[in-house]
This record gives sequence, structure tokens and C-alpha cells, in this order.
Amino acid sequence: MIRSRNVSKRVASIWFILLSLFISGCSRDVYVFSSFHEPADEGLRLLYSYDGYKWNDLNHVFLKPGVGEQKIMRDPSMARGPDGTYHLVWTTGWKGTKGFGYARSKDLIHWTDERSIEVMAKEPETVNVWAPELFYDDEGRQFIIIWASTIPFRFPKGQEEENNNHRMYYTTTKDFKTFSETKLFLDPGFSVIDCVILKEAKGKYVLVLKDNTRPNRNIRVAFSDNPLGPYTNVSEPFTAKLTEGPAVVHPGKEWLIYYDSYGTKKYGAARTYDFKTFEDVSNQVQVPEGHKHGTIFKVTRAQLKTLKKEAGK
Repeated sequence: MIRSRNVSKRVASIWFILLSLFISGCSRDVYVFSSFHEPADEGLRLLYSYDGYKWNDLNHVFLKPGVGEQKIMRDPSMARGPDGTYHLVWTTGWKGTKGFGYARSKDLIHWTDERSIEVMAKEPETVNVWAPELFYDDEGRQFIIIWASTIPFRFPKGQEEENNNHRMYYTTTKDFKTFSETKLFLDPGFSVIDCVILKEAKGKYVLVLKDNTRPNRNIRVAFSDNPLGPYTNVSEPFTAKLTEGPAVVHPGKEWLIYYDSYGTKKYGAARTYDFKTFEDVSNQVQVPEGHKHGTIFKVTRAQLKTLKKEAGK
């Protein structure tokens, strides 16, 4: 009788563990990758993945750009605030712009408050505002927005032209209504674009960046104890030349750094556990053809179901 009870308890325990695993699997978040297709006049696209390696295209435009002279959307960067609102920023033009596009949404389907945020208005010689990237600073309880701009003859340059000598700038905001004064974010001593801020741990931040100098044009990392920097100890490149647009996901113990290998017209990925050694895992990932520079964030499976319904999937 006692033995029978013990067996029953073990069986019940096994069923409880299996049920817990099933529930955990069902409630696990899904990764979403913001995207655009060339020539960038269609608007916001989204990819999704359950494991961070294999991506599927929803094949739907969720927001058509309506700001900026060229009415384009490049480099869409997304971040979710503590109130559940998704905030989106993007590049609105190759040259002649002093700001970037902005919109917000609760469900990634219905978008409001679309407008241009002019962050370089006080620098009339500014050539461009490229690839704005959003980062939510949970310790400072603010959004940090970084982007690349060229101000001719402001900094020493290498082989690139004066109008292609970029540095990174930033502003902060808590509500996307008022913004801090634009300031220099990063001058590593060379032309730099396409930066992404990562929080590795409390007091440990990593900046993934593109060295845009000629002939390099590859991806590196730098380090800081503050999301606003200063970032130092710039690494050696861990991608080949003609790579850009890094986006990062943390699906397990590893970090995957996706990048656009525009020289070979393929999407690649590097895997790292410590941001010191990097492994090329491009042959282990699947990215739909046509996908371009965006950022990776999480949604619930229920949200993904709604997105699929909107996209007719």
C-alpha cells in the first residue's frame, strides 16, 4: 500500500513537471525583428522567430512612412516602454535631413503620433541623420536615442570623403515630447555608424558599432559601465569587410549579432558568450531574402497571433 502511494506520488510529480514545461513553452515570448525592403518606400515589416535563429517573414507592411521629404523608412528601431507602448524610430532620408521619423503603438498594428523629430536643427551643416537606435535605460528610466551624423570638417578623417565622416550623437527622453539637448555620443577616432547599446549585466554595457572607414567597413564592439558611455577598448573587427546594420538577440547563454553582409548580399550572424571571442554562425541562421537593418525585441505568443491575423497568415 505504501509502495503504491509512493509510485502514485512519483507519477503525479512527473505529470506536474511536464505540465509546467508545457505551460512555460506556451507562454514563452517570441522574438520579432523589425525590417524594411529596398528601395525603402513601402514601410515597416516584421519577422518573427521562436528560437532567435530561424526567422519567418510576416510579409506585410505594418506602417507606411508619411514623414520626411522622401517618405521612406530605413533602419526601423523598436523599443517597448514600461507602460507597454512600442516606440519606433527610423531614417527618413539619405541626405539633407536634420531628424528621424517617430511613431508609437500599443499593438504594432495601429500607429499614432507619427512625426519627424529634428535633433540636429542647431547644426546647420549636418549632412544626414542615419540609423537612429532606441535603447530603454531601465536604471535611468529613460529612452536613449543614438544616431550617426556627418558635420563636415568637425573631426579628423581617413580615406572617406568629408561628407561621409560620421560620429554618433544622442538625446534622451522619458515621454517622446521633451528631449535633452543633442550631444556627442561617440568619437572613437574614426568614422562610425550603426551603433547598438546592449546591457550585458548591471553596470556592464556593450556597444556594437560599424567602423565605417575605408577600406574597413566592418563591425566591432566597445565597453562601458554606463549606457551613455564613454565607450572604450574598441575590439578588433569580428566580421568581414562590407558588413553593417548589427542587431542583437540573447536567446540563451549566447548572444547572436546579426549583420547585413552587403558585399555578398547575404545576412550573417556571429555568436559570442563574452564579447571577446566570436564565432561565425551564418550557416546556422535563416533570414528571409530582402530583409534589411532593424532591431530585435520580444512579444508574447498572443501578440504574434494577432500580428499573423493582421498579415493574413
